[in-house]
Amino acid sequence: MTIEVGQVAPDFSAKDQNGETITLSQFKGKKVVLYFYPKDNTPGCTAQACDLRDNYKALLDQGYVVLGISPDTEKKHQNFIAKYELPFPLIADTEKEVHELYGTWQLKKFMGKEYMGTVRTTFIIDENGVIEEIIAKVKTKAHAEQILK
Repeated sequence: MTIEVGQVAPDFSAKDQNGETITLSQFKGKKVVLYFYPKDNTPGCTAQACDLRDNYKALLDQGYVVLGISPDTEKKHQNFIAKYELPFPLIADTEKEVHELYGTWQLKKFMGKEYMGTVRTTFIIDENGVIEEIIAKVKTKAHAEQILK
């Protein structure tokens, strides 16, 4: 599925790190940073999460809700949040259903091997649920800057 700027963001229902159900529609009226990342506790994903953590107040001040999402389990998300004191929820998309909705589960290549995995992508969604921006070239150490620009 191809998602484009200007279209309504696909709604979803998925569990966060605490097993609580999160839907995109529950954030209607707020701006949402929905960021897809490959795996908890890896260098790039940790840098990205910590950059968003370090700039969380600025994101909140601009009216953003931050939601991270990866194929990791709720338990792995709990550990990742505790280890790095992340102030935002992480969605456990173990079945890749939300990834499929947003087109972020794709064939990737690394060292000559092909495999299916998460394509690191961030969707900026406006108060009406419309995709305002898609950040495909994520700078893991300066991601908040890309969002707040």
